[in-house]
Amino acid sequence: MAVPALTPHTDQPRSVPLREARTRFTQLVALAELTDTVTVVTRDGDPRPVAAIVPAAAARTAAQARADADRLAAVTAGWARRLDEAHRQSSRRHSAELRAVTAALAEAWAELDRRVRPGTDPDLARLRAAHADLLAADPTP
Repeated sequence: MAVPALTPHTDQPRSVPLREARTRFTQLVALAELTDTVTVVTRDGDPRPVAAIVPAAAARTAAQARADADRLAAVTAGWARRLDEAHRQSSRRHSAELRAVTAALAEAWAELDRRVRPGTDPDLARLRAAHADLLAADPTP
């Protein structure tokens, strides 16, 4: 009777005799890789385990896991520094562009004030009110 290569993952490791493990080695490795299943290999006729087929992640040593964690922390810190620097550069560009727009707006309003006396045109008064926050800002760095 054929046994499916992939069976549902259980908390208990499956146990197979060495003869069956040799026959189904490829299936057992695929099972460990795809479903994180641990397979205990026993001697034929002896229930005591002699080896195990485990997922690669489970076979890592504590030193390897620490090294991976340290490498991940270094990479994460590097990306955090890059993102902070990109944010600072973006903020500086934004500030410079805002100063340029504010200065240009102030020049435009100065020219409008020279051409039309303030308070005589209601449309200009509404537009000036809409720009009040930008006109109040200091355009100098």
